[in-house]
Amino acid sequence: MTHPRTASRQITEEVTSWPGVEVGSGNFGSVAFKVGRREIGHLHGDHAAHFGFPKQVWADLERQGRITHHPVFPDSSGPAARRIEDEADVRDVIELLRLNYDRVVARYGLPVEPEAPVVPG
Repeated sequence: MTHPRTASRQITEEVTSWPGVEVGSGNFGSVAFKVGRREIGHLHGDHAAHFGFPKQVWADLERQGRITHHPVFPDSSGPAARRIEDEADVRDVIELLRLNYDRVVARYGLPVEPEAPVVPG
């Protein structure tokens, strides 16, 4: 019997397929996605995603109903939250992460992987 993939697994599988994305542990038990040193967003289990957006982008996304205020920063524009309740939310979280990914890569480029040391031999 096969089990359906969880929201976090679907999101993680897609986002980590993008060049330069690394996944690791974030604060408060979250799963963080980074391009180099820059976080593009993180997940809290299968039910919530958090992001940081430039203020104008945040305002546009909030106006579209795609994000809400981050619970830790309820009076700030920039930090954002998105509930994950169904497949449409999973797809939109992936799109929001891609929006940040594209913005980071356009501004800073992909991280350069260190070359393996040459072992004389």
